[in-house]
Amino acid sequence: MALRFGLFGRKDGDDGAKAALAALKERARIVLCLSDEATVAVNEIVCADPACPGLETVVLVMEPGRRTRALKIAKAAAEVTDEDLGAAATAPQA
Repeated sequence: MALRFGLFGRKDGDDGAKAALAALKERARIVLCLSDEATVAVNEIVCADPACPGLETVVLVMEPGRRTRALKIAKAAAEVTDEDLGAAATAPQA
């Protein structure tokens, strides 16, 4: 019996969501001026905080020799703007 806790915002097979995540990943590389050595991972999760709109996008930025940064944006991936990425990148990290 498999348990699903609803931690991730999209079900497998949602091609539109996959395309939005892939596009955001490429935009993050450009907006954040990342080198080819950097790794970027983008995920959409269900936000349990009542103040959240439901989905939160998390952009993980992993650069050699630096701590991994988790950029959290309280929007669905398809709604994230370049300005959102920039603001999340300059926000204090916890």
